[in-house]
Amino acid sequence: MSSPKRSLTIAGSDSGGGAGLEADLKTFTAFGVYGSAAVTCVTAQNTMTVLGIQDLPADFVELQIEAVLSDIGADSVKTGMLYNKDIIKAVVKKIDEYDLKPVVDPVMVTKKGELLLKDDSVELYRSEMIDRAYILTPNIRETEVLTDLSIESIADMEIAAKILHHEGADNVVIKAGKFENEVVDIFYDGKHLQTIKGEILTGHKHGTGCTFSAAITALLALGADAGYAVRLSKKYVEDAIRKGVPLGGGEQPVDHNVWSMQKDFLGR
Repeated sequence: MSSPKRSLTIAGSDSGGGAGLEADLKTFTAFGVYGSAAVTCVTAQNTMTVLGIQDLPADFVELQIEAVLSDIGADSVKTGMLYNKDIIKAVVKKIDEYDLKPVVDPVMVTKKGELLLKDDSVELYRSEMIDRAYILTPNIRETEVLTDLSIESIADMEIAAKILHHEGADNVVIKAGKFENEVVDIFYDGKHLQTIKGEILTGHKHGTGCTFSAAITALLALGADAGYAVRLSKKYVEDAIRKGVPLGGGEQPVDHNVWSMQKDFLGR
C-alpha cells in the first residue's frame, strides 16, 4: 500500500470546530490527504463569538513541528493563527530549517473584529512571513494591514497583489473582494494577474478563510500547481458554503464534506 500525501497545518484551534486547525484537518481529509497539526493557540469560541485565547509556549509549538516533520513528514504546509512574536519566530525558524514552501494565511482578525494577532506582532509578521510564503492568502482587511492600502476596487486589489509579490511572496491570492454584486479574488504569480469571480453567498461562512487555504494546501500536496489549486479551492469553498452545517446561533460553519465522495481532484 502506498503512503498517502501529507499536509501539516500550523494554526490555532477553534473549539467550535468550524475554523482553525479543525477546519484544516477536515479539509485535508475531504481531499484524501493525511493531515497533521502543530497547535499555536487554543480558543474558546463558537458560531457567535471568541470568548478567549490561550497561546502555547513558542518552544512547544516548535517541538510539535519538529515532531511531525522529523517522522511523518509533509508534502505541503500551511500556517494560520500565529498570534504573537515568539510563535512567529518559532515558526520561521522551522520554515527555514526544513526549507518549507508554506501556504501562509495571515489570520489577524475575525469578521466580527476580534484580534487573532497581537498588535505588536504585525510588523514582525509582515517582515518575516510574507517573503516565506509560497502562496499568501489574505482577505481584504488583512491585505490592508499588510500593505497600508485602502482596498476599494478591483484595481486596488491588483496593486496590492503586486506589492505583496514584490515583498517576497511567490504567489498571492487576495480573496473576498465584494464589488458589483460579485465576490472577486485576485491571483498573481509574478507574471499574470487572474480575476476569479463568484456569486455573493450568504449564510454558512464560519471558517471559509481557513478552509480555502487548507484546500489549496491539500491540492499542492496532491501535485497541483498554484493557480489550479487556488481556482479549484474557490469552487470547493463555494459549494461548502451553499451546503453548510445548520449548527449554532451565529455564523454557521461550512460543510467540509461537500466533496468527500470525489476522488480525482486533478483530473488524472
